Amino acid sequence: MNRDTLFHLLTEEQRQHFEEQGYLVVENALSEDTVASLTDAIDRLHEKVIESGKTTPNKPWGWANFLGEDDAFLDLLDCETTFPKIWGIMGWNIFLYHAHLHIKPPSLDTEPGAGWLEWHQDSARMNVEIKTRPRPRLSMKIGYFLTDISEPGRGNFYIIPGSHLSDERPQALSEVGRNPREGISNQVPDGAIPVCVKPGTAVFFDRRLWHSRSPNHSEMTRKVLFYGYAYRWIRPKDNMTVEHLYERIDPIRRQLLGAAVRNDGRFAPTDDDVPLRTWLIENLGEQAVAAMD
Repeated sequence: MNRDTLFHLLTEEQRQHFEEQGYLVVENALSEDTVASLTDAIDRLHEKVIESGKTTPNKPWGWANFLGEDDAFLDLLDCETTFPKIWGIMGWNIFLYHAHLHIKPPSLDTEPGAGWLEWHQDSARMNVEIKTRPRPRLSMKIGYFLTDISEPGRGNFYIIPGSHLSDERPQALSEVGRNPREGISNQVPDGAIPVCVKPGTAVFFDRRLWHSRSPNHSEMTRKVLFYGYAYRWIRPKDNMTVEHLYERIDPIRRQLLGAAVRNDGRFAPTDDDVPLRTWLIENLGEQAVAAMD
């Protein structure tokens, strides 16, 4: 793993903001060249799917099994500007349990209600079957935004800062903003804000943060990649085809793609199971790594 990650460690100010608000915005996490490479890779995949007849250019499209399609996607696994903040929050016994890309074309002429999603916390049944209050974090995501959503109405996702500490559903119990032509709806819960960021921005958020997608009223097509990290004893959420990549990637990336020496190594890991821990000890010291526990 690139030692330049050590220049992007989680600061105490960032930690405090994430713990209190449930999200963190890191501007310029991706260079212009990286944004261009990722956009090109997504566009190539999108074209293939359009040619296959599985979608059309004017429909929203999302896909999870994309990591092996281009090295630009693979390089985000341990991105030097963002990954240190993941281990800074979650520690070293982690992997990528969930990833998806999403393209959202303009939806000016869609039917009322299209483009909105009921307010939710991530992980579905996890929020029903875990009985502790508040629910535990267990996972978090990074959203890499590749298009300019610095203004509302561009397919921004909405969040309620601080809501990760409450298990209560927001006031809007069903879909929000029934008319996709409206930029603001009186059904948006109090305190909800659109995430407005420039291309190349990374947005981290706790899986428990109440959030919702929204329609794209603009003339541009919004493109974003989401990478979700969880503890290694959680099952993958997606059918990611990644085992064929193991032979050509380093041990830390193999860990992040779910490799393990044995199943129990996800619960009681050895050094072979978690090379990330060894790397952190070598570069940060045993005391710093012990503090993560």
